[in-house]
Amino acid sequence: MARRIKRYDNRKLYDTEASEYVSLSDLAALVREGETVEVVDNGTGEDLTAQTLTQIILEEGRSGRQVIPSDLLHQLLRRSEAALDTGLGQIRSTIDDLMQGSVDRLKRLVQSPRAQELDELRTQLRQLEHQLSVLLDELDEREAAGVPDEAPSHTEATPSTPRTTS
Repeated sequence: MARRIKRYDNRKLYDTEASEYVSLSDLAALVREGETVEVVDNGTGEDLTAQTLTQIILEEGRSGRQVIPSDLLHQLLRRSEAALDTGLGQIRSTIDDLMQGSVDRLKRLVQSPRAQELDELRTQLRQLEHQLSVLLDELDEREAAGVPDEAPSHTEATPSTPRTTS
């Protein structure tokens, strides 16, 4: 279940689980630690999660930190809302699974660094970026061909990354 964050009219964010006000950087840290957050307008109940996470990405970009590669941002902006809605859930799920696996492996590496595992993680991240690009290209092709909206083939986007044992 998502961690509920209320946003008040004064733009303050309140973490209902921790019973305290939080900043955008606090939210970013929660997400990086694996938490799923749900940001809602306290008055209307409107879901503001996407807007808030986008704001975090923008602010981190302003501080000089590259959050998302420019090529990927260009591809996302070129997609219509309908095309993104079609495959976004599947893409998000695939990315979440891959990222969680990578985060778990990184935690192990922090405790005992291994060069081979770091190289494998870099390879996996490059594969993930390539697979996301393939999925987005497939969405473009379907849209250009006038194919009815449906999720892209999951088999093409499923990573075939080797598993290593520690």
